[in-house]
Amino acid sequence: MRQCPGRYVHREGNPVSGTDGGGKGGTGDTGAQAGDSAGPAPGGRSAAPPALTTPRGRRPVVAALMLGMALAAIDGTIVSTAVPQIVGDLGGFTVFSWLFSGYLLAVTVTLPLYGKLSDTFGRKPVLIAGIILFLVGSVLCAAAWNMAALIAFRIVQGLGGGALQGTVQTIAADLYPLKERPRIQAKLSTVWATSAVAGPVVGGLLAGYADWRWIFLINLPVGAVALWLVVRHLHEPARPRPAARPKVDWAGALAVFATGALLLTALVQGGVAWPWLSAPSLGLFGISAVLAALTVVIERRAAEPIIPGWVWRRRTIASVNLALGAMGLLMVAPTVFLPTYAQSVLGLGPIAAGFVLSVMTLSWPVSAALSDRVYNRIGFRLTAIIGMSCALLILLAFPLLPYPGEPWHPALLMLLLGAALGLFQLPLIVGVQSTVGWAERGTTTASVLFCRQVGQSVGAAVFGAVANGVLAARLLDAPVTGLPDDLDAVSRALEDPGALSAAATDYLRRAVDAAVDHVYIGAAGAAALALLALITLAPRRFPVITETPAAADTAGAAIMDRHTTPTDQG
Repeated sequence: MRQCPGRYVHREGNPVSGTDGGGKGGTGDTGAQAGDSAGPAPGGRSAAPPALTTPRGRRPVVAALMLGMALAAIDGTIVSTAVPQIVGDLGGFTVFSWLFSGYLLAVTVTLPLYGKLSDTFGRKPVLIAGIILFLVGSVLCAAAWNMAALIAFRIVQGLGGGALQGTVQTIAADLYPLKERPRIQAKLSTVWATSAVAGPVVGGLLAGYADWRWIFLINLPVGAVALWLVVRHLHEPARPRPAARPKVDWAGALAVFATGALLLTALVQGGVAWPWLSAPSLGLFGISAVLAALTVVIERRAAEPIIPGWVWRRRTIASVNLALGAMGLLMVAPTVFLPTYAQSVLGLGPIAAGFVLSVMTLSWPVSAALSDRVYNRIGFRLTAIIGMSCALLILLAFPLLPYPGEPWHPALLMLLLGAALGLFQLPLIVGVQSTVGWAERGTTTASVLFCRQVGQSVGAAVFGAVANGVLAARLLDAPVTGLPDDLDAVSRALEDPGALSAAATDYLRRAVDAAVDHVYIGAAGAAALALLALITLAPRRFPVITETPAAADTAGAAIMDRHTTPTDQG
């Protein structure tokens, strides 16, 4: 990555060295002094398109970003409620989980590619391509004739979803100076919160009173409005013609895609489709390791690698990547296992169980919106440490809940957990985006989201094995015979009150309670890993940089300039 000299400066006005260490001479990260410049550029030119420098001018673009984020956010929840109708129409019950796994794989493995492309060619074309690809996938899903076709088209949707997730976050950071970024990030968090609640409701209504194909067709008007707003109102600064044609590391992109796809397939299917120590699992993990080594070799030799080495050499970015990867790991406990706990242990219905989880999405955006009042005073790193420390205590409190307990007990913990994680995640995302310039922001944002997605995939595999292991041990000593032997089968048995005796039902509920308790203990361990990454690796002060007006005027031109000094010294 190359950058024009003097294009970005520290907030005190010192030239950026390309490093982000937090040692002597490091800069602080308080928002009072770290806001981006917004004055007029030399020669009378504005630093950014004038329409985007005012709140009123930004509104259509923000609306487009929120609609684009809604497409990706609501997708998983709206599809999950229609699974019975989809399976009843198309068949394929044994592989329906790939409706979600295939989408997740496509999103995860394409995030680094889209981040690099947005840094090279601009955000707007990548976002437009992502929306179009997502809508094409939606139309194809609605026209699917069997489960195999639907899974393939869900992967097409995921290819568009990867562009949506990463590029929307990057544009949000481009549009707003540091002190205003919590506002837009809180709005995007609200989109996720609303989608978590509205998705199951809308999906259930469409599947029950219309046809399941409408859960994909409903994306079309939303996506069309988002696309029109982006084309009409998003204007990036003019970019001079490059001296040479920009090079895209397609070999590296293919290697990253293949490595991620095989690794995530092994994690998603291991212990489900085949045993962990079986030939398919061992083979996939072995091939993934070989491809990972090959990817490293390719990326080291590439002129413009998809995953540049500076992403891991710079302390700030590396520590945030690891911390958010650990957060993805711990998020599996509430999002995957809490609904099972609410239904199997507390005896709640699906809607009530969903409410127990959804309260977390209510406190998260509120906490995120208010987090700037904390990190403006004490800094990004310390704010995130406080948030994750609170999350650690909350996760450890879950196993202490009484059995069977009241529904408000876990709901209260989830409300507090959402507040703690909002205080943790947003300062890190805003902080790490503020340590890089335009030409590196897309890659940096994509690396953060990529690590979080991989953490979720690893967490689903690890905690699934933990839950089933604890459950198997409890069932081995069961006082009665003929009980189911895995978490899904136990959940289905508990949904039918007449299938088991009162004693067997109580025993199974206690077994599920113990399994979920162990998952939350594991999630607390993931929280401890996030704290460890921040405490030992992150600099005490994030090295925030501010764009000078002249730099913002030609944002993005730096990566096209082949006659300047490199900045990736970190």
